[in-house]
Amino acid sequence: MAFSISGLSLPSVFRYKSSILARKPRFHSFSVRSSNDVSSEVGSGGDGSDSSKRPKRLSEQSTWEAKDSEGKDYLYRLGNEADNMNIAVGARAGVIDDLFAGNFLGKDSDIVFDYRQKVTRSFEHLQGDYYIAPTFMDKVVCHIVKNFIVHLLNVKVPLILGVWGGKGQGKSFQTELIFQMMGVEPVIMSAGELESERAGEPGKLIRERYRTASQVVQNQGKMSCLMINDIDAGIGRFGQTQVTVNNQIVSGTLMNLADNPTRVSVGQDWREADILHRIPIILTGNDFSTIYAPLIRDGRMEKFYWQPNREDIVNIVHRMYEKDGISRAQVVDIVNTFPNQALDFYGALRSRTYDSAISKWVDDIGGVEKLGEKLLRRRKNEKLPTFTPPEQTLEALLKAGYSLVKEQQLIMETKLSKEYMKNMDD
Repeated sequence: MAFSISGLSLPSVFRYKSSILARKPRFHSFSVRSSNDVSSEVGSGGDGSDSSKRPKRLSEQSTWEAKDSEGKDYLYRLGNEADNMNIAVGARAGVIDDLFAGNFLGKDSDIVFDYRQKVTRSFEHLQGDYYIAPTFMDKVVCHIVKNFIVHLLNVKVPLILGVWGGKGQGKSFQTELIFQMMGVEPVIMSAGELESERAGEPGKLIRERYRTASQVVQNQGKMSCLMINDIDAGIGRFGQTQVTVNNQIVSGTLMNLADNPTRVSVGQDWREADILHRIPIILTGNDFSTIYAPLIRDGRMEKFYWQPNREDIVNIVHRMYEKDGISRAQVVDIVNTFPNQALDFYGALRSRTYDSAISKWVDDIGGVEKLGEKLLRRRKNEKLPTFTPPEQTLEALLKAGYSLVKEQQLIMETKLSKEYMKNMDD
């Protein structure tokens, strides 16, 4: 039996297929039927009319032939532009047949979708009454608000806020407290993500995270921002530190975002309708003088030097110890006893006071030899002894403080690295 495809003989089919491959790829639909079924339709269009006079359509209800504003095939162009990979689509339960979705990944095997939902940060873990320095709060809130109402302002608004200052002064933590208070759902990165063995990967990651923050605003109706912690550790230049291609690309990417905050590409072709929400960026670091100078210029970045004054330190530490029954007067004594210390020092005091209580708890569960058995391999119904937190007193905190200061001085005075390397010049 001879077969034909859409009224074409077999030799004609090969010529027709070759002509298709030589042209721009399009969507085509073919039906395979017996020549006996279609012999009466060849040349007549099936209803006695001349088929050459009618425009050829794939289907009366099909949208496959839709054209974009430039007259090009819309679906072909959309597929060419989009990051259309199987892992980005996933096997959504209820969308495709369960036979194809399978159960080995669960009912919903769209792993990438779940990952995208976890890129943003929520702050349910921040339970308690914390102190936020008014100066810090004013600067962060003003920066976020200015970028969300930039269309109402007749001024140049920098997209980036650079918060810098000494180590352990609570820059990141204070910012997160402000996010929690404002209801901001940010995307947070760290300097550890700004290097890769693949050139250009960190820059692409920043653009993807920026677009994710924009999708939070568009799809969830929540404020969002992009925050990168310890930026100078990722792209700063220290002494003879080698500058990598990724360092340069990250700096260039951040500058490009500051100059074009609503047009961000992650590799696909541009689309005229691909306009993003403007997303404020907050960078934290210790020394911004190590960062590429054009990135921190005033038009792109607003700088804020954070150095808490004595009043800020007392208020923050008091809130930290308030639940332990430490009065404000006792907090003042602690701050006066250990001046010129970063905020994280006063948090470490409380942690150090737990050491003796933990040692006692280890003895209660059978000693050091039983640790692995009791912590990891205990029976299902076996319970560990209850850990009783130590009572916080001024004397205990001062004792812990002197111990921490002694360790600091030993590091600064001993400098074993110089002792080890003293013969290297010989």
